[in-house]
Amino acid sequence: MDMKKRITLELRNRNPAEIAELVVDNSRSADGEVEGLTDEFTGLEVLSMVNVGLSSLAKLPSLPKLRKLELSDNNLSGSLETLSEKCPNLTYLNLSGNKIKELSNVEALVNLKSLQSLDLFNCEITSLEDYRESVFELLPQVTYLDGFDQEDNEAPDSEADDEDEDGEEGAGPTGDYDDEDDEEDEDDGSEGGEVGLGFQEEEDEEDYGEEEEEDEQAGVQGQKRKRDVDDEGEEDEDDEDD
Repeated sequence: MDMKKRITLELRNRNPAEIAELVVDNSRSADGEVEGLTDEFTGLEVLSMVNVGLSSLAKLPSLPKLRKLELSDNNLSGSLETLSEKCPNLTYLNLSGNKIKELSNVEALVNLKSLQSLDLFNCEITSLEDYRESVFELLPQVTYLDGFDQEDNEAPDSEADDEDEDGEEGAGPTGDYDDEDDEEDEDDGSEGGEVGLGFQEEEDEEDYGEEEEEDEQAGVQGQKRKRDVDDEGEEDEDDEDD
């Protein structure tokens, strides 16, 4: 999909001025230029154009609020001076995987006064002797180069990572509390088991008592029945004597 069509789809019939973040990664630029972006994107703060075949930034529109620009895996070798003219408030710029070979190419970024983080990973310039020292000297406003500062301290983690860490720390007390609940449940269960057992024994005794009463009644009836039969036999003998 070409870049212009991709941008139209990303808009979803919204006003370009309402868009704060735009991602058109892996779309295609027909002539190596920026296509579909206009000066109407006045509110754009984050723009990602990774692997779109860019070889020039000459047609990049004015984006006064842009803070973060992703341009990795393109064919850029120069024309970076356009960035300071069109995106003066950039704080983060990723140019990794491009064809930047000389310090003179990077020198064009000196007027990006707010630039704090610059990524040139996988560019030929990184093979130059004293590459890091030279870039930091050339661009004193830059704090992090390829993710590390001059003392090789890594750039701070994102806010999302901090939230994850907080969540992990909170997991301990929650787990302990659950264990206590489980123990209480086990105690309640054991007491309930004893009560149930006693209740069952009472039921068994009642059933046993009822069975004895039934047996006694059956015995009485049997004796009565036998007695009645004997009585009848005696009466018959008396009649014969008469």
